[in-house]
Amino acid sequence: MALSSPGIGSNLDVNSIVSQLMALERRPLAALDRKEAGFQAQLTAYGTLKGALSSFQAAVKALAVPARFTASKASVADTTVLSASAGSGAAAGSYGIEVTALAQAHKLKTGATFASTSETLGSGTLTIQFGAYSGGAFTANADKAAVTVAIAAGQNSLAGVRDAINAANVGVTAGIVNDGSGNLLVLSSKDSGVANALKVTVADDDGNHTDAAGLSRLAYDASTGGTANMAQTQAAQNAAAIIDGITVSKASNTIADAIEGVTLNLLKTNAGSSTTLTVARDTAGIKGAVESFVKSYNDAAKALKDLSAYNAATKQGAVLQGDGTVRTIQSQLRAVLNGALTTAGGGLTTLSEIGVAFQKDGTLALDAAKLQKIMDDPTKDLSTLFAAVGKPTDSLVAFSGSTADTRAGRYAVNVTQLATQGKAVGAVTLGGATVITAGVNDTLTVSIDGSAATVTLGAGSYTAAQMAAELQSKVNGDAALSAAGIAVAVSQSGGVLTIASSRYGSASSATVSGGSAQADLFGATTDTAGTDVAGSIGGLTASGSGQTLTGAGDAIDLKLTVRGGATGDRGVVNYAQGYAYQMDRLVQQLLDSGGALAGRTEGINRSVRDIDSRREVLERRLEMVEKRYRAQFTALDTMIASMSKTSSFLSQQLANLPGAGGSNT
Repeated sequence: MALSSPGIGSNLDVNSIVSQLMALERRPLAALDRKEAGFQAQLTAYGTLKGALSSFQAAVKALAVPARFTASKASVADTTVLSASAGSGAAAGSYGIEVTALAQAHKLKTGATFASTSETLGSGTLTIQFGAYSGGAFTANADKAAVTVAIAAGQNSLAGVRDAINAANVGVTAGIVNDGSGNLLVLSSKDSGVANALKVTVADDDGNHTDAAGLSRLAYDASTGGTANMAQTQAAQNAAAIIDGITVSKASNTIADAIEGVTLNLLKTNAGSSTTLTVARDTAGIKGAVESFVKSYNDAAKALKDLSAYNAATKQGAVLQGDGTVRTIQSQLRAVLNGALTTAGGGLTTLSEIGVAFQKDGTLALDAAKLQKIMDDPTKDLSTLFAAVGKPTDSLVAFSGSTADTRAGRYAVNVTQLATQGKAVGAVTLGGATVITAGVNDTLTVSIDGSAATVTLGAGSYTAAQMAAELQSKVNGDAALSAAGIAVAVSQSGGVLTIASSRYGSASSATVSGGSAQADLFGATTDTAGTDVAGSIGGLTASGSGQTLTGAGDAIDLKLTVRGGATGDRGVVNYAQGYAYQMDRLVQQLLDSGGALAGRTEGINRSVRDIDSRREVLERRLEMVEKRYRAQFTALDTMIASMSKTSSFLSQQLANLPGAGGSNT
């Protein structure tokens, strides 16, 4: 609104008068501003509190993982022989290890040399199989499908064949080596071990697949009667070690399944001179985890205290002093830590048992000596004190998960039905030699877990065991099935083939539905669908999916994996929710959109919005008041000016009256 000039004719300062009056009228507005500033300060304080609790939650989440407290470390006396790492499942102990052989990959070279890398080698198709040579026979690796590499006419040089093999990425690398007399093509299996030896079959465009000319110069089959135009430069070999007197043979120099929870990396042999591997609990890591828990709690407690404290010296309270929500949060955090746990079998139920206790100032402190004593006791499991852990008494029953709704307790486990895999059993008994002929009886259509695939078998003569290995490798090598995570195991008993899905449960199935090899290998199969595990947890019927039972009632969402065994009572599972897990759950509830902090801040925001609304109403009223004041004082100014003019006029008129200035003579 435009302001008028002060005093139209009376010299009355209208602007000054109105401004002073409006300053008085605006006092309620200033009070609203001060009140809003207080609310905004509270919102800022709650933002700080949320940040502190989020940081605390991040720390306790890391501690709620059982593996954090069951970690082990491995050390080797002679690190030139091997290195080792230990996982959470490793048992403490020492082992004498003697490495007698290192694993090797199979390597071949061409029998003839080539004058240059551009010299023609040949064109056609290479079929490469992986397997083991023994007793004059080649047994295909059931876990690896045969692969083919097409060599086009434009790739028929020595270098072109090398590049085509490498570009195919089929588990074999090719290289060219000049030995001084000429160039040699060298083939190497990417994987070491006796079961990864190479067998190379050639379909040569020149029509002769086994002679020493054209692409057939790459043919290699070291079995009796096979064609071996290439020469072996390094035999496929397993790694071999003696661990505490037990001989171990593995395909790789990295061995993860000899000592439970320990991975060995073999570096060189030390035959006749054993070195010592020591596995021990990683106490430094555990101590660091507990120290982190104590520090993160103290940081959160300090933030709560600072935001709600009273300073006696300045007689000033913090922004959230006396706030009921802050007091509630402080009480809830302390209540969790002061409570005793329902044990999951780790032998610990309170933090004080490991040296963590409250001090007079409300902070937590750690007695390192007390913690060390607990860590040195193999019967104590700190994971049960911090994480959500289930400990079944049956070795074939494993705890696999829970949720915040699962209640701590001791639950009996009963299995009424074990999970099974879907399978198809053939009706044909294979003889001593089953011949597969390309284009005649070499295809088979299968459906595994609802996904169909047609595979092509390699031509040749197979025993029943070899046929099972060939079929398994081809099905597991199918790109579509592999991408879907589908795999099978093919076995034979008395010459009868069985193909079984690797999956367990009602979604598991296997059928043989067609192909030119169906009649010779399977005939009319007997198909059996997989079944889900069934049983109860804590006396209530559990839902089964595959090998997993999921509880109900107090045991809701408690998941147990039953890996085999018998039906009937299967012991109990002790389930507990540790302090870090409970803290994580509590803080999440506080931070959730429907939690205490969200409710409190929303209440403050409503108050701020209310102030904004009241301010708008007050501003409109003040605008009207100012208009009224200005109109009133402008009218007064005008009236005074008018009266002043009238006064001047009257004075002039009076002055002009006869005798007004003196007597006339």
